[in-house]
Amino acid sequence: MGCGRVGAMLARGMEKRGHSVAVIDVDVEAFRRLGPDFQGITVKGVGFDREVLEAAGIRNADGFAAVSSGDNSNILAARVVRDGYSIDNVVARIYDQGRATVYERLGIPTVATVRWTVGQVLRRLLPEGSEPVWRDASGEVRLIQVFVHSGWVGKRVRDLSAAAHAPIPFICRMGKGMVPDSETVYQDGDTIFVGCETERTSDIETVFAVPPAKHQ
Repeated sequence: MGCGRVGAMLARGMEKRGHSVAVIDVDVEAFRRLGPDFQGITVKGVGFDREVLEAAGIRNADGFAAVSSGDNSNILAARVVRDGYSIDNVVARIYDQGRATVYERLGIPTVATVRWTVGQVLRRLLPEGSEPVWRDASGEVRLIQVFVHSGWVGKRVRDLSAAAHAPIPFICRMGKGMVPDSETVYQDGDTIFVGCETERTSDIETVFAVPPAKHQ
C-alpha cells in the first residue's frame, strides 16, 4: 500500500527479484512512478478497505507492506491484513519513532528510519536472505543481520548459536541492542546478528529459514 517514491522503488525491486506485486494507492496518478515496464496489479483505494485488498489479491499474498505517507493508515492496514487475513509477513512504515516502538510491541514490524526504508522493508518481506552489517578488510569474515523463522521463538539464543555453529554477539529487541547471556530467549520481533566466515553465510541462512529440528 502506497505508491510514493518508496512504494514504487519497493514494487520495482520486488518485481526484479521475480515476485508478483500488487500496488494500492488512493491516487491513480501515483502509479506512473512504477514505469511502463511494471507488470503487476494496480488498485485504487486505501489498504485497510477489505474490498480493495481483495481486488489486490490479498488472499493469495505472501506478504504486505504499508508504506503510504500516513502512520495511522499504515498501521491500520497492517493490522487488518495480519488479523483479518492471517498474514504474518507484514511490515509498516512509521514516521514517528515513538509510535514505531509501540507498534513493535503489538507484534507488527515497523520501519521508522526513512533513509533505510526500502532496504529494511525488502529484508522483512523477503526474509530468505541476510544483510551484511560489517565485513573485515579481507572479506573473509562478516557480521550479518539474519532472518529467523518464527518457529525459533521461545528458544534460547545460545541454542540458535549452537545450531548455526556461529556466535550471536548481540540482538536488537524493540529498537534496543542487548548482549544475550546463557538464558536469553529469542522473542518474536527480535533481530539477530551473527558473526561468521563469509563462505558460511548461505549455510546460516538455511538453518534459520526453517523451524528448528525437534531435538533442538
